[in-house]
Amino acid sequence: MLKLVIGDKKFSSWSLRPWLLLKQAGIPFEELPVRLRQADTGEQIRRYSPSGKVPLLMDGATRVWDSLAICEYVAELAADRWLPLWPEDRAARARARSVSAEMHSGFPALRTHMGMDVGARLPGQGRDPEALKDVARVVEIWTGCRQEFGQAANGPFLFGAFSVADAMFAPVAFRFQTYGVELPPVAATYRDALLALPAMQEWAAAAQAEGA
Repeated sequence: MLKLVIGDKKFSSWSLRPWLLLKQAGIPFEELPVRLRQADTGEQIRRYSPSGKVPLLMDGATRVWDSLAICEYVAELAADRWLPLWPEDRAARARARSVSAEMHSGFPALRTHMGMDVGARLPGQGRDPEALKDVARVVEIWTGCRQEFGQAANGPFLFGAFSVADAMFAPVAFRFQTYGVELPPVAATYRDALLALPAMQEWAAAAQAEGA
């Protein structure tokens, strides 16, 4: 069985992404949790991960680290089950890969000023000007993908069916909920579709159980 090393569900946005993708794909896996912000956190993670960071996926002797690399690996596993986790249309797939990579490498102010804190309610906080620019870009991405691809594909996610791109943006849905970010209708509806996923609710409940 696959094993996924993850950090605290309350805080670890990077861990959420491959965890959610595995859940949505229906691929069984075992969680190996590591508590973050502890004196021995680094030592515990390095037992598994050469990068010293979570998440890490173990498939037998194969180790895959970095959220986007793990998502790509999971997408290959899902394809063997005839479950595409990237859009089948080439133009849609190109957009999905682009926005996933942008989420992976960008939005530093959003990460800094609106860090993931699942279950907390901090309305009005984090309104740094650069963070608000990041919020505006997320809204632009969500709206554009939904209007150009998702709505035509008859599904609630960025490209209709759930894809890697949705897993990459899932932590942002939690952030917007935590900080009470007001969104225009298309973006708000998409955020709500992510938050309504049973797997997202499972993650949130577990995050609440972790405490501070």
